[in-house]
Amino acid sequence: MPVFSYLAYPVRGAKEELLNDLAALDHCEVMPAENEEVLILVTDTPDEEKEKALQKNLRQLKSLQSLSMTFGHTDE
Repeated sequence: MPVFSYLAYPVRGAKEELLNDLAALDHCEVMPAENEEVLILVTDTPDEEKEKALQKNLRQLKSLQSLSMTFGHTDE
């Protein structure tokens, strides 16, 4: 069960759009930071296959500028 947390940086002016885009994805919880133009994203997928599919979906988001991983854990 891969669990990762990220700081998600939106494209300029697209914070709300990114919040909605991330919230619509399976295996994601997202919340806005209170004092910055970033979002906090936590992903929890049931297996490596679902994780790879989620990563592909994240890369396709037009509202996402970049992700910075802050924590990662996988059960091996």
